[in-house]
Amino acid sequence: MELAQWIDHTLLRPDASDAEIAQLCEEAQQYKFYSVCVNPYWVAYATAALVGSDVKVCTVAGFPLGATPAAVKRFEAQRAINEGAAEVDMVINVGALKSGLYSDVETDIRTCAEIVHLAGGKLKVIFETGLLNDLEKEMACRICVESNADFVKTSTGFAKGGATVEDIHLMRRIVGPKMGVKASGGVRTYADAVKMIEAGATRIGASASIAIVTGAPASSGSY
Repeated sequence: MELAQWIDHTLLRPDASDAEIAQLCEEAQQYKFYSVCVNPYWVAYATAALVGSDVKVCTVAGFPLGATPAAVKRFEAQRAINEGAAEVDMVINVGALKSGLYSDVETDIRTCAEIVHLAGGKLKVIFETGLLNDLEKEMACRICVESNADFVKTSTGFAKGGATVEDIHLMRRIVGPKMGVKASGGVRTYADAVKMIEAGATRIGASASIAIVTGAPASSGSY
């Protein structure tokens, strides 16, 4: 498997330095990862570092809580696209979903999807599956389909839990064969990644990307 092309090489720690972002970009080019995923502040920096490369820049919106208004996420998405991001991973409004405010959740997602798609980019929607029951996960999937998202995604890596094979199975079953499914949070080895792909994932988000593709021991740090 050309596993590197399934991976968003990720560094979303709040204390990440410019030197670490530069290293992330160098590693992504060396190992031919699909993208680097960085916090919004670093999008322009990563874009410049990857000029002439096939590696894409991915960033986040409403991260990591998802509790900002739709207009704020829209602004984040627009700025990220303007600065060179090709993909945006937004966090669903978890509290609205759990409150049954489904039209608000749909507006939240659709608002970002419109901005990202105008630029030819892709929108991934992070559920934070560790905070949801199965019925809520199913509803989130259905809303994402209706809202024209490109991917559903398990986790931020900052809340309890992370990607599980069971959740990937559930998400794939609900969204069908065409929508992307991204496994993120706790995917740290080659075996972990393969299990997620076999369950239906089409993208992996990880900070342990090099360990995944080389078999080297993974550090225990959060992504």
